[in-house]
Amino acid sequence: MILLGLLLLGTLHISTALDNGLARTPPMGWLNWERYRCNTDCKNDPYNCISADLFLEMAKLMKYEGYADVGYEYINIDDCWMLRDRGADGKLVSNPELFPEGIPALADAIHSMGLKIGIYEDYGTKTCGGYPGTKDHIEDDVNLFASWGIDSLKLDGCYCNASEFSTGFPAVGAALNATGRPVLYSCEWPLYEYRETDKIPYAEIAETCNLWRNTEDVQDSWASVERIIEWFGDNAGNLASYAGPGNWNDPDMLIIGDYGLSFEQSETQMAMWAMMAAPLYMSNDLRTLRQWQKDILMNQEVIAVDQDPMGKQGVRVYQDAKKKHEYWSRELADGSYAVVMYRRDSSGLPKPYTATFKQLLIKTKTAHVRDLFTHLDLGVYTDGITATLPPSGSCKMFKVTPIKSQF
Repeated sequence: MILLGLLLLGTLHISTALDNGLARTPPMGWLNWERYRCNTDCKNDPYNCISADLFLEMAKLMKYEGYADVGYEYINIDDCWMLRDRGADGKLVSNPELFPEGIPALADAIHSMGLKIGIYEDYGTKTCGGYPGTKDHIEDDVNLFASWGIDSLKLDGCYCNASEFSTGFPAVGAALNATGRPVLYSCEWPLYEYRETDKIPYAEIAETCNLWRNTEDVQDSWASVERIIEWFGDNAGNLASYAGPGNWNDPDMLIIGDYGLSFEQSETQMAMWAMMAAPLYMSNDLRTLRQWQKDILMNQEVIAVDQDPMGKQGVRVYQDAKKKHEYWSRELADGSYAVVMYRRDSSGLPKPYTATFKQLLIKTKTAHVRDLFTHLDLGVYTDGITATLPPSGSCKMFKVTPIKSQF
């Protein structure tokens, strides 16, 4: 059935937005949290602890193995990077066992590679890991980050009441802008109330943050990725109209290259994140990726969909009654459409599915179709697309270019 309320492909974006000139397309980079969490045990686990060495290794791999060439640029430090107490002067102090030369030295090294560095804090009294939060220290903390050369701030919402978000997150954003340094602002504002979407002031959030986490943390499993995709599909009406240059919904990290996804599921996460105009932040070990995982993460045709300059977020336009397969569509700046045909059920053999152009909200009789994972032009299709999908989270992703519009 065609889901009601999904004529969002033709709607206008909101006119108000955070005006710091950043994130005109969704940011791309690497973030340590999902893969490395709060592992600060560099004595017993030096290979996997969140140290300056780890971030420098990932930066070098991003730079010299081609990730930076296709758009990945941020190296983001998450929670647990600091000492449990502020210094005598009230300032945050990075853990000297993890960062012996300090964050500024790490920032300089990352900048020398042409990359950018992000850091984590929390609006509450503590971070989620129990480290000092920024509440009552906003100006001091953001000025410190600016002095260190920080390019992005992820602000969490632990240890404070959701009622404080509408004042706290904007206050930090204003303080960031007042530093005079361009700092990408990622906030966790909707995360803590995402099950009650009617309570989330997305217009206000879009005026405050460049990107905002919408749902629960992604875990290293297909079930987690599948839940996030389903939630975005179910809530397209609350989300897509707020995305656009400077403002992005954030379904959390790419876990391609970790332990939980098959080849087909890895393609699906990459495709769906691109359809959702999502930030593309990898959380994996770039040192151990297989070639097929690198190929998915550096697929320039899929990345081009994510980075489309119009910034119109794709939406789910069809789902069968048993929720076993669904279709997504995203209008692109050149007049074409990105399309994903996605099979969810885990039983049976590969099956053919047909998505009509009408279901995909594409006003055409005929169109050129290109497969974005095989990089093959498939020719001219009439009325729709038929594709065979194996079970358990597979997809096909196409670029559809109408030949003659039907109005």
